[in-house]
Amino acid sequence: LYILMRGRTWEKSQDFALSEEKDTLAEEPYRTLFCFVVTCSPNVCAVQKLIGTNRKYFTNCKQWYQRKICGKSTVISYECCPGYEKVPGEKGCPAALPLSNIYETLGVVGSATTQLYSDRSNLRPEIEGPGSFTIFAPSNEAWASLPAETLDSLVSNVNIELLNALRYHMVNKRVLTDDLKHGTTLNSMYQDLPIQIHHYPNGIVTVNCARLLKADHHATNGVVHVIDKVISTTTNSIQQVIETEESLETLRAAVAASDLNSLLESEGQYTLLAPTNEAFEKIPRETLNRILGDPEALRDLLNHHILKSAMCAEAIIAGLTMETLEGTTLDVGCSGEELTLNGKAIIANKDVLATNGVVHFVNELLIPDSAKTLFELAQESEVSKSTDFFRQAGLSSHLTGSEQVTLLAPVNDVFKDGLPVVDSNMKNLLLNHIVRDQLSSKYLYHGQKLQTLGDKELRVFVYRNNLCIENACIAAHDKRGRFGTLFIMDKMLTPPSGSVMDVLKADHRFSTLVAAIQSAGLTENLNRPGTFTVFAPTNEAFRAMPQGELNKLMGNAKELANILKFHVADEILVSGAVGALVRLKSMQGDKLEVSMKNNVIHINKEPVAESDIMATNGVIYAVNSVLQPQASRPQERGDEPADPALEIFKQASALSKVKYKKISHSPVYTRLLARMKENSGGF
Repeated sequence: LYILMRGRTWEKSQDFALSEEKDTLAEEPYRTLFCFVVTCSPNVCAVQKLIGTNRKYFTNCKQWYQRKICGKSTVISYECCPGYEKVPGEKGCPAALPLSNIYETLGVVGSATTQLYSDRSNLRPEIEGPGSFTIFAPSNEAWASLPAETLDSLVSNVNIELLNALRYHMVNKRVLTDDLKHGTTLNSMYQDLPIQIHHYPNGIVTVNCARLLKADHHATNGVVHVIDKVISTTTNSIQQVIETEESLETLRAAVAASDLNSLLESEGQYTLLAPTNEAFEKIPRETLNRILGDPEALRDLLNHHILKSAMCAEAIIAGLTMETLEGTTLDVGCSGEELTLNGKAIIANKDVLATNGVVHFVNELLIPDSAKTLFELAQESEVSKSTDFFRQAGLSSHLTGSEQVTLLAPVNDVFKDGLPVVDSNMKNLLLNHIVRDQLSSKYLYHGQKLQTLGDKELRVFVYRNNLCIENACIAAHDKRGRFGTLFIMDKMLTPPSGSVMDVLKADHRFSTLVAAIQSAGLTENLNRPGTFTVFAPTNEAFRAMPQGELNKLMGNAKELANILKFHVADEILVSGAVGALVRLKSMQGDKLEVSMKNNVIHINKEPVAESDIMATNGVIYAVNSVLQPQASRPQERGDEPADPALEIFKQASALSKVKYKKISHSPVYTRLLARMKENSGGF
């Protein structure tokens, strides 16, 4: 095995000495590789010490903590594991020292204080004599960190209090780390009271939430595990902890009102993130009263504070996601000495052990989405400007009441230039962003029809890369509240207002196209129910055609129909579904290629002037060029339009005059109309 470091090749067979010099490689990847090889040498222990603290982590090749604990850097050193020593010229620490009894071993593994107190309390003869014991021995630092009054009460009554405390740290059999299974209990040697064991996926083992520092130190009469705390007996359930703590008075009343008492008294292994009275007081009174008066919302709130497994603080060395009884997740992490929830250091008191789990006191209430109103959901997300918009339109009652609805809220970026003026039309449009019934996007299906509070019908389009409602697509995961669901949309919705032909006729830009469709006999096709995507050439597109091509096209009804069908696909494609390239089959038979370049939709490499003009039977894209299939592209040009073409332009002009008398025409179009008038004697 060769490991390349700094351009040099290190052989695994090389004899690595345990020295500071070998741990001076600067680059982190090289140091990690080097340390990995060293710590896998025989009987070598790697110790990671958290800089600025006395906290140490004895790691191995299976559990390597990436040189960081709770986001803080560590210093790594190497030493012979207890019970072994170096031999000159040999790798690692191959020489095994003779085993001693538990009492002697305590002095070797860094628990001299436990050894001293064993002597004072007359426990020494027992742990020196025959038998098979396990002792979870507090480190010297653990004893020193005890409150002075606690330590005084122990050492002032060594034959009872101190002896009982030490015997609670013992088990009357040899128990190795492999036997310490997660969620199990061991009967201590003090009145058989249970000791809780948790063995976490990251390799950390806790005993009554005290972390194992050094494990599996064999003795002639048992085994010693060094732990980082002095542990105490636990007789209260989580419910009893709530009942005895004055700072949890509000929580106590909430638990009683939600009938969760029996759960918190039952056997199991839970973590309760217990909100203090202060946490409840931080919530607006109106919000708190609403939740406390709603049994379902209250139960969701409390279940959101209960994790499905016991999580001791010492087991958290990096961020992880934990599932709650409510079915949601919380991001549990740490920053230095502080535990964090969803990135915030709000845990005031940690590791209050109970018979059925552990309690951490939190000074902020964690309100799940399922207990929130739509207004609250939106205010806390990237659609907060939408809530202001709905409030200005006088629609707040739909977002704060018990009406079951789904809000289609555009993201804040849609309103980066400010909120539009609210008038009657805008209010109706906003009503069409509120769908009757509380929906979930994962159950929506293609072609589904949704009814809005504005009495419009919205269509659902399911694509490979997106889920869209009319022209707007869902931009983020749903937020499901108590009565309503929030869909975060990438743009404002434009509900359809008529068939494709209705929309084209109502827009003066398409007057030439409308006349051409009518001449080609395709009007009925685009009026009937369907799912069309129409790439609609504007008047400008027809004007841009060479006169010869236009003459030939307009003079041949069959060819005109063929070209127009090439602009229509028989499926709806909104812009949100367009990725690098989408191919559609046109009604003419050839393929259309729709692509996105620099946030602009292109059809057959031609840029689209406007996207997502919605119709009841399709969607329209305005294009400033006339698309032609490969086989129909003309090879010659003429100078003047023939008479049939003039008839098409007459119809287009008439449509424009009737519907848009006040529209001013471009100079090119005005000159074209004048020429047509001269050739036909007026129209």
